[in-house]
Amino acid sequence: MLGWTHLEARCTLSAVQIPSEMFAAVLERFGTPAELKYRRIPVPRAARGEVLIRVRAAGVGRWDAFEREGGYAQMLGSSPRFPYVLGSEGAGIVAALGEGVEGVAEGDLAIAVGFLNPRGGFYAEYSVASAELVQKLPPGLTLEQGAAVAGVGITALRGLDDVLHVRRGDRILILGASGGVGHLALQIAKARGAFVLAIASGTDGVALCERLGADVALDGRSDDCSRVITRMEPMDVGLFAAGGEVARQALTCIRSDGRIAYPNGVSDFDPTGDDRITAYNGEPDAEIMRRLRDAICEHHVTVHVGGAYTLRDARSAHCALERHFLGKLVLLAES
Repeated sequence: MLGWTHLEARCTLSAVQIPSEMFAAVLERFGTPAELKYRRIPVPRAARGEVLIRVRAAGVGRWDAFEREGGYAQMLGSSPRFPYVLGSEGAGIVAALGEGVEGVAEGDLAIAVGFLNPRGGFYAEYSVASAELVQKLPPGLTLEQGAAVAGVGITALRGLDDVLHVRRGDRILILGASGGVGHLALQIAKARGAFVLAIASGTDGVALCERLGADVALDGRSDDCSRVITRMEPMDVGLFAAGGEVARQALTCIRSDGRIAYPNGVSDFDPTGDDRITAYNGEPDAEIMRRLRDAICEHHVTVHVGGAYTLRDARSAHCALERHFLGKLVLLAES
């Protein structure tokens, strides 16, 4: 299913009419993972400037849990309509184009993002996305990997390029290097010519970072980690995709005139009073989507899927967000 070629996808779509209803993992109210229900809802239609995607895989991020609990609605003072469909990133087959859309065609394999989309997210068999936030699936990636890369890839690029301005020869510490954002940032930073100190989660996380090219990989859960980083030559920049005590220790490893970036939403991390630190959002737009696709293609980026669940079992995927995993979790379509 996930290895379909563009030709096979077009043949499949040409033989299947877009239905009026679809299955989705929906919320009837905000709350725990138990509130995710698998049920039928209407298929959205592509309006002007939009793309309808037949979703084959959807990324599952930690921010999805915050959204599921109603955190974003409370933060933004919004009143979302139910049934509510989560999912801010996905991959699939372009099923229909709204008026004025260029750059993709029906039958193309594509990746897309759509944070807090009022039309519904990617935890569904079909989803609409703004055409500017849709890109053709990068060569070499499966649809499963495509669903896992978009949101975290944008966040990694925003931090490395737009905040830290990582250059050849820089020494960068990446905290949370075996997670979704971190394992992509590691590869892109290495491709930029940086020396990478990767602080991962667990011995399996260290092994992943070593396979991806880290110059030094440490287990943030190990007592040896703090001793090693305090003895290392100071790092020029840091990308903190995780918090906790190891983050406070890692701050001492960055030069006094260095630069540190962290995505908003990182838990257990208080940057107050440290002028080196810049918080940022992984905001999507057409330009960053193009940059992401270019980076994946140019640097042959590996996307690690740490676990796959069916759309019907979305609640299990959300429970898994609270456990140890590497890379990114995804939901897969069942048909």
